[in-house]
Order: sequence, then C-alpha cells, then structure tokens
Amino acid sequence: MKFDLVIRNGSVIDGSGSLAVVADVAVSDGLIARIGEVPERGQVEIDAAGYVVTPGFIDGHTHMDAQVFWDSAGTNSCWHGVTTVVMGNCGFTIAPVRADSHHLAVRSIERSEDISAAAMAAGVPWDWTTFAEYLDSIDRVPKAINYASNIGHSALRSWAMGERAFHEQADEADLECMKSELADALRAGAWGFTTSRTVHHMTPDGEPVASRLAEWSEVEALIDLMGDLDAGIFQFVEDPPSDADRAARDQQLAELAARSGVPFIIGATSGSTRPLELIAATRSLGGTMTGMTHPRGIGTMSSFKSQLPFDTLPEWAQARADGQEVFFQRLRDLKTRLALIDVARNAQYSATFGGEARPPVFERMQVLESPVPPHRTVAEVAAERGIDPVEAMVDLGLESNFEVFFVQTMSSFDEVAVVRSMKSPGTVMTFSDSGAHVSQMSDASIFTHLLAYWVRERSEFALEEAVQMMTSAPAQAWGFTDRGVLREGLAADINIFDPGTVAPALPTLAHDLPSGARRIVQKATGFLATIVAGEVTVRDGQSTGATPGRLLRGQSRNENRKVSK
Repeated sequence: MKFDLVIRNGSVIDGSGSLAVVADVAVSDGLIARIGEVPERGQVEIDAAGYVVTPGFIDGHTHMDAQVFWDSAGTNSCWHGVTTVVMGNCGFTIAPVRADSHHLAVRSIERSEDISAAAMAAGVPWDWTTFAEYLDSIDRVPKAINYASNIGHSALRSWAMGERAFHEQADEADLECMKSELADALRAGAWGFTTSRTVHHMTPDGEPVASRLAEWSEVEALIDLMGDLDAGIFQFVEDPPSDADRAARDQQLAELAARSGVPFIIGATSGSTRPLELIAATRSLGGTMTGMTHPRGIGTMSSFKSQLPFDTLPEWAQARADGQEVFFQRLRDLKTRLALIDVARNAQYSATFGGEARPPVFERMQVLESPVPPHRTVAEVAAERGIDPVEAMVDLGLESNFEVFFVQTMSSFDEVAVVRSMKSPGTVMTFSDSGAHVSQMSDASIFTHLLAYWVRERSEFALEEAVQMMTSAPAQAWGFTDRGVLREGLAADINIFDPGTVAPALPTLAHDLPSGARRIVQKATGFLATIVAGEVTVRDGQSTGATPGRLLRGQSRNENRKVSK
C-alpha cells in the first residue's frame, strides 16, 4: 500500500491531552490512515525528526466572511497553524442580503469590524441573496483552510426589515421572515446564529448596528427556533450588566441555554470571574456554555505607517495630508516635530470605535520591540529617557525608520486573572477576530503566542495541554466531530513545528486588500509545514498555493453535526 503522505519520526501530540509519542503519520484521501510505524512509502514524505506533529488549530471566532473571496490562502491565520475557522460572529455577515441592499450589510460591518467597504465592493462577488446561496458561493471558491459560517443577526434583520432594521423594533411579520430565513440557513449548513448588543458596535454614521435594536424577546424567539431544529450554536457579545442587574441577567441566560438546548458561546477575555461563574451556573442547569479566552489581552496596534492616536488632531491630520513620505520629512524637521509633539501632549481625546486609533494610555501602550513579551510601555521608555511619552513615541519612530509598532490593550492586562480564565473548565483559547480590525490588529498570532510565551517562556502550560486547547477543545465546543485530534479516519489537518522556535513574527503593514486598502500582516516562525486534508498548504512559512480547504456545513446535533460532502 502506498500512502499519499507520510510524516516520519515526529513527536506526535494527538490533541487529546495525551503525552507526546514518536511515531509516523500516514495519510490517504485527505484522512489519517495510520499512526505508528509506517514501513510503506508515501507519494510525499516529510521528515519531522526534531519537530512536533499536532492537529491543525481551530479558531472559533473570526470575521473572514468577505476575505474568503479574495484570499485563497487564508492569511494571516494559515501562517499560525490554523486549519479551520468559524466566521460570522458578533451578528455580522454579508448574507442574507437583498439584491438592492448590499449597503445595509456593509453598513453594520464596516466600522464595527474595520473591514474596508471599498475592499468588499471590489473583492466580494455578491452572487447571492439568501444565506444558503452565500454558502454555495463559499463552496465554489478555492480555499487553503476550512471554513464554517454562522448567520449574523444584523444581516438577518436587514434582510427582513430593510432600513427599518436600524431604527425600529421588529413586528410579527418581520420576526416570521427572520425565523424562516434562519431555519433555511441552518438546514443549508449554517454553523450557528450570532448577535451583538454592545455599544462598541456602531455604523459609520454613529448609529447602533441593526442587531442592537432588537428586543431580547426577538433573540429568544430565534434561539428557541434553533432549539426546535436541534441545530446551531449561539454566539453573542454584550456589555457587562450592572452589579444590580447581574444576577437576573445571568439567570436569564443560563435558563435560556438550558431550556433551548442550544450551545452558547460567550467572551471571557478580560480575566473577570463573571463569565466563569455564568458558565458554571449554566452547566449546573444542564445547559452548554463555552467562554472564549485570549492569551494576551485584546488590544489595537498603531504605527507611523498606519495610524496613531494623534491623527484625529487637526495639526496631525494636516501633517499627514500630503502623503506618508512628506509626513516623515515633517517629523524629521525639529521645529515641526516639536510643534506636533506639543499639540499631542496637551490634547483632549474623544472615545473612538471600530478601526479608529484609541486615545493614548501610555501606561498600557507597549512598544513591540520583539514578537512576545516582555515589552516596555511607552511610559517606561519616556521615563528612562527623561522625556514626554509623545516625544518618546516620535523618537522611536525616527530610530526605526518609522517601522515600529505600538500595541495598547483595551483594559489593564492581569496575567494572573487571564491564566485563571484560560485554565478554567468551560473555556477555550480563541477569539482572534481574524479578517476584522485588519488595520490595527493581527490576533491570528494568539496561537503562536500561546506556544512561545505561555508554554516556552512562562511554563504555565505543558505543550500537550496547549495543543489540546487549540485543537480538540474548540472542536468539542463548536461541534466538529471529524477533526481536532490525530486519529485514524479523521481529517488530515496537521501542523509540524519546532516547539523551541515557534513564535509570531513582528508585524508589518501591507496595502494588499482589494482596492489597495491596508492591513497588518503577521507571519510566524518555527513551522516546517501545515497540512490541510492531506495536502501541504504552508511549507517553511510560505504558502504553497494548494487549496484543499472546504466549507464545513452544520447539521442537526442528533446527526452528530457531520460535515456535508
């Protein structure tokens, strides 16, 4: 017998949490055919001596709904070992959409998720109206990684209500229209239904996105439909309730999850104990709820080549008005530089949203001098030099030929609390937001960050434990039964990497989106290969051009959510 692929002599970590074993892995027809000693030859042979061999990583929270149409490789995710993603989160999708109302879907996404409207206009085919037709369109495009897609509440409301979705409550006819399309979407293979109720999600004109107009009874009715169909997960994001309202809200959510039988996915990224307690309460009632954690704190990047917190100030906007090179020349001029620093130092900054640079908090803003911590804050650099923080940022720009990046977390980052959340039962390390916030984030690298920082540098997790967190744990939470562990008969989605060198690379800025829109690009080091369905898609950090990825379609849970062929 000759196999399509044989990986030899690697240290196999199968994703179950079991200890590594040295073994060969053979692949045929996109599936794992044998693990152990493999004397037969493969059409393709990879010597993995000195490397670990793991399942491909699964990312449960992305926004690659538009990117899938213009980026067959699935960057940046593919460079960090991700082989399967779930998109359509936070209520944002580009389907369903009426033929004359593409702008309504874009309106909810553009500012909230920092996805360029021009890029979507140039790069998305818009050859669908229903969500089922959207899934068929994804099925047709070449893909190097696998995609599962939720249907988003904002798009669903716009489909049913048009412009009224942004200003009104749904009436009975609107709700019936939403329920009909949701049912059709789930039958066609939508992985779940998602919504947003947070004030941070706004349209370009400062109005709430469509899902935020919904009464909670509307959301409940849609979740109950999912329960009746025994299909789909429910992911949502909302602002934390007040202390006075917390007990009632948590009871409401826990009881709904238990009553409907629908698995709930919530955020658990801040280190707060509230999500952990809510998960425990839900499970005590017989419901299913999973919290998504983040290993370094959600934050935004800024740079001289992209945007800075000071760009909202008229003097800085004028300095940038004539292009990047002229802006740099002005910063090199001492008189102009000192004037701009003085303006930024004394300015008052307003709250910002979406892709806008956040007001500076120099005690939290870190200088990305290396891919993983420790990082000095701008305040610390300024203190070391005896200068103002704004001046320190400009000096760092001049010293790096304006290549330096800064990153500022949304809130103070408590490492002890975050580790507690990552180790808590009922949580999964994910929440990359890949495909969104592309001008100021690149959190596909949270997977390599976990390996480089929390495993290698801090020893908070064993390697086997960390691999499980990125493979079988999300597979179980999202209901992927055919992947997430290395086992005979399951999907041959595989990573081969050096645990001693795997890490994120430093980010760079590119203008490679459709229409020339910008995004942050971040690759990784330490990977020998990433394999999807038995084909090598990334080798030595470079995409091979192979596109064996698939659309993964959900089915009713009582059919074990098998993937449609």
